[in-house]
Amino acid sequence: MFQGTGSDVGKSLIVAGLARALTLRGLKVAPFKPQNMSNNAAVTADGGEIGRAQALQARAARRPMTVHMNPVLLKPQSEIGSQVVVQGRVVGNAKASAYQAMKPQLMHAVLDSFHQLAADADIVLVEGAGSASEINLRAGDIANMGFAQAAQIPVVLIGDIDRGGVIASVVGTKTVIAPDDAARVAGFLVNKFRGDPALFASGMNEIAQRTGWTSLGLIPHFPDARRLPAEDALGLAERGSSGGQRPKIVILAYPRISNFDEFDPLRLEDGIDLQFLRPGTPIPGDASIVILPGSKATIADLAALRDAGWDIDLAAHLRRGGRVLGICGGYQMLGRIISDPDGHEGAPGAVAGLGLLDVETTLTDDKALREVHGKLMDDQRPFRGYEMHIGRTDGPATQTPFLTFSDGHRDGAVAADGRIAGCYVHGLFADDGLRSHWLRGLGAAASGLAYESDVETTLDALAAHLEQHIDVDRVLALATEPRG
Repeated sequence: MFQGTGSDVGKSLIVAGLARALTLRGLKVAPFKPQNMSNNAAVTADGGEIGRAQALQARAARRPMTVHMNPVLLKPQSEIGSQVVVQGRVVGNAKASAYQAMKPQLMHAVLDSFHQLAADADIVLVEGAGSASEINLRAGDIANMGFAQAAQIPVVLIGDIDRGGVIASVVGTKTVIAPDDAARVAGFLVNKFRGDPALFASGMNEIAQRTGWTSLGLIPHFPDARRLPAEDALGLAERGSSGGQRPKIVILAYPRISNFDEFDPLRLEDGIDLQFLRPGTPIPGDASIVILPGSKATIADLAALRDAGWDIDLAAHLRRGGRVLGICGGYQMLGRIISDPDGHEGAPGAVAGLGLLDVETTLTDDKALREVHGKLMDDQRPFRGYEMHIGRTDGPATQTPFLTFSDGHRDGAVAADGRIAGCYVHGLFADDGLRSHWLRGLGAAASGLAYESDVETTLDALAAHLEQHIDVDRVLALATEPRG
């Protein structure tokens, strides 16, 4: 099990890289994360959903995604509450305090999923969540040491030197956690090093001496990590390019943005200027198209959009001849009304949408979770993607749909002038042909990026990087050694 001294120390990436490295060695690898918190999710082969990090790790391990790779997924809907997904299915909503009381009951499902994976794998690589030193959350823990103790598996602790204070963070973790938890830690890794590794040799020795844990490697910064899907929306502000006369694509990063990794293929294109806007930043006047992405709390994010003044900016953008695309929750926002009669996102009721498409949405109990394919309605160009949403959208504008599925179902809507469109399908831009066609429509030159191949190449490079800088043989040996 790979735990971290904090969030964003590189746990997900290291597990993905090791999954590919061990798979290339001929082992059957299964990635696993007991509890994840993310609004970036993927549809699994068995019809559920898991965090996007585990989807990437499954790809690295070259095996189909299953709900058992991430049995508990929390999808934040507010500052204090989340939707709770257990083994791929929504079981309800819970505020943080109520969820703490739920955790002991969820351990059964977590262990059940772990053992199902372990029965069909040579090794399971487990990713922890957040920080191993959150001793205030240790009681009933299912994400870090609580799970490690229940499953009786060794732990490798990861520290991030890039943020500073890595010696204190690793040694401090040993200081604050309980002795039996500390005994479960078999070794440590220091990640994201820049410069001459010889300069930190004494630091690695100091950590080993003060903790009694084995040093398993000092991992240099891996710059191509930016080419892989990220799980955390905190990094979106850093994901733009700028300059020149390239067409500008603006994505509104409202507080509960979801499935934002679907824009990664656009981020890697050189012929456009891609910008994620946070509330407080106006929509630039030279934007070619504004995209309203998915949302985990559509009504709340619609209110945030208005609070940011983006509704006024959108009206001005359209007057200048700009284009607008809504995806999933963003599509719902473009309509006239969003109704929530059963209170899925708060108090029951209805709110006015942006009124840019003549459709109405009703949030329903059923959740669509499936991979889909078909053709664009305007030129019959093929597409592939996935649905992940609640809600039904109807109205006159749906008579000119955006997509038609292979089963004959029609999805989305296009305004009469063709400049405003929306649909429920995520993942459209991963298709190289469709993305190139869409970019040409904006006046951009497609780069010829083969996105899926690029991800595979990057995973192979990451595996080689970790093989070089981690004692992988020792990590494998630790998996069979009793601890604690």
